[in-house]
Amino acid sequence: MTEISAWFVPVAVASVLLFGLIRRVPVFSEFVAGAKEGAKNSVEILPSLIGLITAVTMLRASGAMELLERGIGAVTTQLGIPQEVLPMALLRPISGSGSIALLENLLKTYGPDSLPGRIASVMAASTETTFYTIAVYFGAVRVKKTRYALPAALTADCACTIVSILTVHLLFQL
Repeated sequence: MTEISAWFVPVAVASVLLFGLIRRVPVFSEFVAGAKEGAKNSVEILPSLIGLITAVTMLRASGAMELLERGIGAVTTQLGIPQEVLPMALLRPISGSGSIALLENLLKTYGPDSLPGRIASVMAASTETTFYTIAVYFGAVRVKKTRYALPAALTADCACTIVSILTVHLLFQL
């Protein structure tokens, strides 16, 4: 299997180049134009990203995450939700890298076949870094008012978290 996966990227790149040559597209100049546009978009969304990173850092440093975890921990434990996955559920919509670090820590501490490990793994694959996504994409097209996008995305994240927990409980009956 590793032999096939090692060839995937070179074959994909060669296919794109061959397709461009067949269609008589100036591949290199199109690549440069795309890179220029990507760099321009990166500069435009930078203020949104800086704001988001600052907010996440302040949230973690202030202890607000721990306070929120303690506040809902008693209720979630009664519902069969391990308290160990609460930080992941709370941080995932805010920070992808932070939630991946939590996932890695959970897997090291409890193991991938444990209830917290399985729930956190399914949750990581099912939910989105909502605030990051909204900051990047709405910032790229200069949308100031997100209207219903944020509540809808957070509702979807909540639903995915609940379904992740239920799915692991149903499939593994732990």
